[in-house]
Amino acid sequence: MATASSTHALTEGSAVGPELGRRQVHAVAACYFVASFAALGLPPYLTEILPELGDASARWAGLLYVVPTVFGALGAPLWGRAADRFGRKRLLLRAQLGLAVSFLLAGWADSLGGFVTALVLQGILGGTFAASNGYLAAALTGSGLSKALTLMQGAARAALVVAPIAVGSLTPWISPHRQYALLAVLPLAAAVMLAALPEPAPVPPAAAVATEPDAAARLAPLRALYAFEFAFVFSTVISFPYLIALVEDRIPGVSPVASGALFALPHLCYLLFALRVHRIVEHRPLPGIAAGFGLVALGLAGHGVADSLAAFTGVRLLLGAGLTFGLVSLSVLAAECARGRPPGGMFGSLELVSKGGAVAAGLAAAAGNGLLGPPAPLLTGTAIALLALAAATLPALFRRSTRIRWSR
Repeated sequence: MATASSTHALTEGSAVGPELGRRQVHAVAACYFVASFAALGLPPYLTEILPELGDASARWAGLLYVVPTVFGALGAPLWGRAADRFGRKRLLLRAQLGLAVSFLLAGWADSLGGFVTALVLQGILGGTFAASNGYLAAALTGSGLSKALTLMQGAARAALVVAPIAVGSLTPWISPHRQYALLAVLPLAAAVMLAALPEPAPVPPAAAVATEPDAAARLAPLRALYAFEFAFVFSTVISFPYLIALVEDRIPGVSPVASGALFALPHLCYLLFALRVHRIVEHRPLPGIAAGFGLVALGLAGHGVADSLAAFTGVRLLLGAGLTFGLVSLSVLAAECARGRPPGGMFGSLELVSKGGAVAAGLAAAAGNGLLGPPAPLLTGTAIALLALAAATLPALFRRSTRIRWSR
């Protein structure tokens, strides 16, 4: 979807391994897009799936939203190190086939226990995002890698735009529960496409670091990357599980298609503006991260008072601006951190941190919804985004004041 318009921009100025070119990068992103349909598009409909399986009030929606994430987080570092040792392409194929198996089991499950088991297997056997990023980072560096990571996030956002709307449109004919089995064909198709791709020729870590004048500094920002990744995922994901329930509560009679479109709107913003934002934050990711947290905080706070379709549209667009600045800036920072590190291990650890943020967000959403209703997760997300904004902004202000003081 958005990948076609960014084809030329992606590889401009890229450092590309001898066996990995623009077409291969776009093929990896396309495969991640088609494989993400069920994984990213169906969980917003857990509040409709669970009553079919015996949970009449869907009280477990927030918890089950993150079950695949929990087990995906636990397995991500192991799969990442295995990719560094046994080959990134092989582990990427394993992830796609694992998703297909788990989706089939979820669609066929006729009990809550069977459905939960399928979600657990989805987490253990999946991990396509980290596997795809590790595959790309084996042969890309610097600006080329940050653009590729931005494109990968675009593939995820495209799935989040299209899948909820598609699921809502198909609901009159096939329930979201059974759509899991239908959509299992997509990761199978992705595996077939990926089988034709080469194993990327790696950029040796020592050589990558040796080309930098400040090698030690290039290895420094991992801790900041992990902290901001956790906070950003938490503050954005916490609004996902109960958003459709909130929209239906505030706008009685709203159609499933409209609810799905509102859910997808921030991700559409990313697709439209990610590459433009990349040009802005490519050499200054920290201010971009701060802008992202600030806009996310404003957007989430606005969700708490929105009571019409127009109001929800406005706050979702505001959240989309924050999502775009934050995700693109994190991709730039991740590309900097990947210099001189085995990519599978680093992106596996980053996936662990990211999924940890999503798990914490899902648990907080479930707890808050149980106590105060759908607005509670929005308040929690706003608070975390504001704390992260302060963490991203205050060090820069301190450094600026120090420079001013010494200049006098």
